[in-house]
Amino acid sequence: MAFRIAADAVVVVHFGFIVFVAVGGLLAWRCTRLLWLHVPAVGWAIGIVAAGFLCPLTPLERHLRRLGDEQGYEGGFVDRYIEDVVYPGRFTWLARTLVVVLVVVGWAGLAVRRRRRGPLLGLGEPPGRPA
Repeated sequence: MAFRIAADAVVVVHFGFIVFVAVGGLLAWRCTRLLWLHVPAVGWAIGIVAAGFLCPLTPLERHLRRLGDEQGYEGGFVDRYIEDVVYPGRFTWLARTLVVVLVVVGWAGLAVRRRRRGPLLGLGEPPGRPA
């Protein structure tokens, strides 16, 4: 039972990672320090999609499921839990495009903020402005 709960927790973390990749740049508008986490997360996501890297959370979940006497599954996390569940598989290109647009909008908004308000990443306010 504990292994099944642990596997389900990995699914939640995995889904959270995907959501963070999509909207982390927008969240960084409010808390710019999130950018330190968002940039490597986006880099890893690009590696998974473009270069075929395997996210370590997928084999971890499969292993925990086997230890919990559950059947493993073929394919990746997105194939299992998102494609044909959240959206039809034929719209994968649209979902990926939407994620790219969200990342670009998030980072573009941060660039505009930097031009208007000064440094990013919580490194202080520009000279002449009260803290």
